[in-house]
Amino acid sequence: MTRPQSPPENHDPKIVRQRRGTVNRPVVRPIPNAPGADYLTIAARPSDDVRFWWLGQAGFALEHNGRRVLIDPYLSDSLATKYAGTIFPHTRLHPVPVDPERIQGVKAVLHSHAHTDHLDPDTVRALRTLNRPLFLAPRARTQLALDRNIPPELLLPVTSGSSVELASDINVIVVPAAHEDLETDSNGDSIFLGYIIDIAGVRIYHSGDCVPYEGQAELLRENRVDVALLPINGRDGHRLQNGVPGNFTVREALELCAAANIPAVVGHHFGLFDFNTISRDEATQEFTRLSGDVQWTLPSLGQAYQITPGTTATFPYNEGRKTA
Repeated sequence: MTRPQSPPENHDPKIVRQRRGTVNRPVVRPIPNAPGADYLTIAARPSDDVRFWWLGQAGFALEHNGRRVLIDPYLSDSLATKYAGTIFPHTRLHPVPVDPERIQGVKAVLHSHAHTDHLDPDTVRALRTLNRPLFLAPRARTQLALDRNIPPELLLPVTSGSSVELASDINVIVVPAAHEDLETDSNGDSIFLGYIIDIAGVRIYHSGDCVPYEGQAELLRENRVDVALLPINGRDGHRLQNGVPGNFTVREALELCAAANIPAVVGHHFGLFDFNTISRDEATQEFTRLSGDVQWTLPSLGQAYQITPGTTATFPYNEGRKTA
């Protein structure tokens, strides 16, 4: 295992501001009066827009031109059963935002790693009710993915460096993730993954569960990421000692975006389990204090958002709405 390098904690907040210039940047905005996540239960309408819905935890639904791609959906309560009576009982703080058995039009499902809130057997089974998507999962965890209800003919095992064309206008680049550590199996395949999804020229980076690691910013800068979806629930020794490795802090997420020239960040992985979260108010305060020119969004559960590419913005549009 390789221990990633973390930025020093005493960085001047202005470091974020001084690394940014005026650039053409995407703008992430909530879609007024848009239907909630239940919209995913009807056929996607053809549109040139790139839209997304936050499904809670690290889960997202992306939509473009009548196609949907899901990332790390956890749409069940299986962990409450699995960990009942333990130190961390995994009791949901909000309900499942959409019935996975009713979701339609899913082209692919991307799983960043094998923890159940990212690769959930109950969600996988339910999604197959109305879909036959391609499931991407770490090659280092192929057997576990099969054990989690992914049929062999629908499973595409991937590792860092893989690239996949899902459609003529949707391509995926697989990169490593450090869920506190960069880990590989005996074959050198990454156990934790991130994904760069290019949708009609808009590049969205979902880091998976991750902390900063050496070379990460350079890798993302080379791939010209437009929007980063980053987990911001932080980490500490108590959680790690009890089997719960952590993620970026808000500061680290913003510093990564500044170093990698990523104009916009969407924070996630909060508000589901009381032992593994940051409060929305605390995250809002941190983003407000440190963001500089990086546009930030704390998404509302099930709210539809639109990514408008190539917009020049003098002031970043920041979205900190409360979870619905």
